Amino acid sequence: MDKKRKKTFEDALSQLESIISQLENGDLPLEESLKLFEEGMKLSSFCNQKLNEARKKVEVLLKGNGGDLALGPFESEEATGEE
Repeated sequence: MDKKRKKTFEDALSQLESIISQLENGDLPLEESLKLFEEGMKLSSFCNQKLNEARKKVEVLLKGNGGDLALGPFESEEATGEE
């Protein structure tokens, strides 16, 4: 990735998915696996930070809307059985 370009959540998530795929394959030497794991942990932390920032922005927007919309737990389609 171009170092001048700011890393986005989507970039980090894509890189993390690639690392996971490589690690799941199991064909890497131990040292390479450890390096990828370390990079994956950094990317995971970055993604978590970006998601927390987005959640806070949504909360601010909802409060600015007079609080008409209530915050509740997010349920994925997998959890609800919907497609």
